[in-house]
Amino acid sequence: MAASPAVLSPSSALTPTPSRPEFNVVDAYEAALKHDSNLSAPLAAILALAAMISGSDIGTMAELLTALHSACTRLQQHRSAIGISAGCNLFTRFVAQYQDHARDFEHQKVEIVNQGRKFVDEAKSYRAKIARLALSFVQDDFVILTHSYSRVVMEALLLIHKHKRISVFVTEARPNSLGQKTCDASTAAGIPCTLVLDSAVAYVIDQVDVCMVGSEAVVESGGLVNAVGSYQMALVAKYANKPFYALAESYKFHRLFPLSQSDVATAASAGGSRHSLPSSESGHSSSPSVISPAVDYTKPKLISHVFSDVGILTPDGVSQYLVSMFLE
Repeated sequence: MAASPAVLSPSSALTPTPSRPEFNVVDAYEAALKHDSNLSAPLAAILALAAMISGSDIGTMAELLTALHSACTRLQQHRSAIGISAGCNLFTRFVAQYQDHARDFEHQKVEIVNQGRKFVDEAKSYRAKIARLALSFVQDDFVILTHSYSRVVMEALLLIHKHKRISVFVTEARPNSLGQKTCDASTAAGIPCTLVLDSAVAYVIDQVDVCMVGSEAVVESGGLVNAVGSYQMALVAKYANKPFYALAESYKFHRLFPLSQSDVATAASAGGSRHSLPSSESGHSSSPSVISPAVDYTKPKLISHVFSDVGILTPDGVSQYLVSMFLE
């Protein structure tokens, strides 16, 4: 008996082949931050971009660079933090310069992803390196003034506390009041800590031996972008002849050249806000506007040194480092 021919039913012919779901780079970014609370924005952005490449069916380098540009744009639209921009620029530059003609493109993609994840793993050690550099600039019984909350500054304070007697002043850092987080962490570690009003920096500066702040980014001029209030602290420190140190991982070095506060600290670009007080708070029927930027720009001439995993740099040294890095 002859075998019956195979029959393709209409329903099976019309059944679409399951397609790979579209990758959400924003979800990957948020998942990276949720998985590791100590992960900074640039590193989370790199992990998200690496995950995007890993899950893609991109077939050429040109397509990959286009997809990276699109993913970076979505990340920056999601959160306009300057750190995300720094991470995106760093990873995109690495991919654009990557060459391995001996392998097919699928193997190249795997290697790019592996290199991105390896960099993130190595970068997690940078804070410890910076903390060791800061240790040599602090003496027994120093009073350290810091601003807001910074993971790298906190790591430095904890290391210094193990070797020397210190006390800490930390500003409130309104409107987020992250100075309270620094104060709580310092107190829990046994470091004497005092919470200071943002408007009282000049009042306490005579009691301070050194100012030490973190960073959102260190820019090409050698200046610092950090939580709003950092510029004010640097101005007061300069007038009072107190050292002002910025602690920054090298992946936060960013090829920007801001000329004024409006270049980095507007509500649109820095995640800050501009709003009106409710009438009950202002006491007037027509409420005044309130400007609440997230970050400000500290000019390089106000910064004594930048402590980084690549060494102790002057602001001019940061400029030279960035120029040499982008010329490679």
